[in-house]
Amino acid sequence: MKRFTLRVSFSIIILKFARHPTLVMLNFTVLDIIDIFMVAVILYQLYRLIRGTAAFSIFLGIFFVYLFWLVVKALNMELISAIIGQVIGVGVIALIIVFQQEIRRFLLAIGNRYISRNRFSFDRYFPSGAVDQTINQIVEEIVRASESMAQSRTGALIAIGRTSLLDIYSDGGELLNALVTDELLKTIFYKGSPLHDGAVLIQNGKIFAARCPLPSTDQSGLPAKFGMRHRAGIGLTEHTDAVVIIISEERGRISVADAGKVHEDITPNELRQLLLTLRI
Repeated sequence: MKRFTLRVSFSIIILKFARHPTLVMLNFTVLDIIDIFMVAVILYQLYRLIRGTAAFSIFLGIFFVYLFWLVVKALNMELISAIIGQVIGVGVIALIIVFQQEIRRFLLAIGNRYISRNRFSFDRYFPSGAVDQTINQIVEEIVRASESMAQSRTGALIAIGRTSLLDIYSDGGELLNALVTDELLKTIFYKGSPLHDGAVLIQNGKIFAARCPLPSTDQSGLPAKFGMRHRAGIGLTEHTDAVVIIISEERGRISVADAGKVHEDITPNELRQLLLTLRI
């Protein structure tokens, strides 16, 4: 990834001064360095969002076409420069359509980084009177339920919201607004329960909803052993900063998805430490 960023930065330096090669040393200022650095950072963040997806190949194709256009413009090849320029100008709309999911994830990542749900919560000013659980209590209940379901090979999908609100993913599910307990989690995911199919959403220290459908990831390089439950868990972490616990029904293993990545086959103690480290 670092090599990718360095190559992009080097290409930008060459293209920036290709039009005026005799003035490269004279015009290279601190602002130029900042400009190149900012573009490299943006491209690197975009690379992190789309790597492993079909959109990455499309992005590379568009990127090389754009580099070619800059080169022919620097060489004053007016005809081909005009043709490619028209294609790129119209292609902005196509880019928005092709990369709509990536653009959405990028904007969500920016918003989630600077906006905390607790900052705008009315609960601190108008308490409901319900008994609240501490983070440690919630983690312990989740770990006990996950360990028990893994031993009994009960498939489960538990999404824990952090700064991202998960309300929009509760459509089609059942609203609960209940305390987080291991017995309730095991009851929800019991194979005979009408709520077992789908994900449980934990938000603001409560089980907000159950039987919720989650967006599936479009990553093409995932292992074949990952089924729809894993793909749905990864998909949610690509759209939000939520942490998703995935319990495999076939293998009886616990995995945790975060930021589009999966920590596989973790123990209950590792799950406990991971949840506390991620500050759910």
